[in-house]
Amino acid sequence: MKITKTPLQGAYVFDVDRIEDDRGFFGRAWCKNELAEHGLNTDLAQANVAFNNTKGTLRGMHRQLAPHAEVKVVRCSRGAVFDAIVDLRPDSPTFTNWFGLELSAENHLSLYVPKGFGHGYLTLEDKSEVHYQVSDFYAPGHEAGCRWNDPAFGIEWPDTGGYLISDKDQAWPDFQPDFTQQQANS
Repeated sequence: MKITKTPLQGAYVFDVDRIEDDRGFFGRAWCKNELAEHGLNTDLAQANVAFNNTKGTLRGMHRQLAPHAEVKVVRCSRGAVFDAIVDLRPDSPTFTNWFGLELSAENHLSLYVPKGFGHGYLTLEDKSEVHYQVSDFYAPGHEAGCRWNDPAFGIEWPDTGGYLISDKDQAWPDFQPDFTQQQANS
């Protein structure tokens, strides 16, 4: 398993270290020991799947708040997506910065998303499927988000000829730093 830092503090890209032969390849996409050696969270509460019928489906930017904040490991098992994260931790040196990359069934990459990050993705192909491994159980009362096109972040989403976005995701408010969290960390 290859673990590579992203420009955002605490976020990583995982790649399968492939053992190949004429049949294809074998490799680990998740290894508790290797993640622990890098100081990463290895808790696993749920594994979720999201299937998207149409290219241009945009989901995000989502997160769960404490005490149900979660680490996510995101992988695209069918099709392709542009996956984006935003650091929403006020005490982080990469606060409000974003990072994005293509995850696909072909490249086998995964993205490790730390607690306190906003997360979203845009499908680049019809019938794309995304798998999430998460460290905490879904808690609807602790769900939060920010708008996918909020100018506070300036995420550069690929042009897919239009976006299919839920009413809920379009209605997230403009980003406002969490004043109480900033006070707690001072």
